[in-house]
Amino acid sequence: MTVLPGAAGGDVSVLFASERTFRVWRYGVGHSQLLLRAAPDAAHPVRMDLLFEGVDAMQLVTRYETLEVHTFDDEESGRILERSGVPSRWRSERLVLGLRSRSGTGYVQCRKVSALLGGTNVLGPDDPAEPVDVVWSLRG
Repeated sequence: MTVLPGAAGGDVSVLFASERTFRVWRYGVGHSQLLLRAAPDAAHPVRMDLLFEGVDAMQLVTRYETLEVHTFDDEESGRILERSGVPSRWRSERLVLGLRSRSGTGYVQCRKVSALLGGTNVLGPDDPAEPVDVVWSLRG
């Protein structure tokens, strides 16, 4: 996993990168949350989650191999915000984040994203007793 500094101005910048494979794990309309999960494997004994909160819009593939989360230039961010229907007064509080990998691309428009490391339970509900570390977070 690599966490890089944020973008300045209209530049496009990679904010987070991981060699792991993430899958779309859960989307909850009621809480506007999207979860992408990299399951534990031989090289990585604990899972890694990307939790997007306050999701207004998204375009996804179901699987991201060697994922990068990146910004868009101001023009593309503006187009995505416009298409999503978020009122102008709230747009400064939103993140427009691109997802790219060997297996596909997409984007998520949200208020916050966090990378969480920890936990071994993959198929069932998360165990609140399992420790989880926030390794990266960004808020709009």
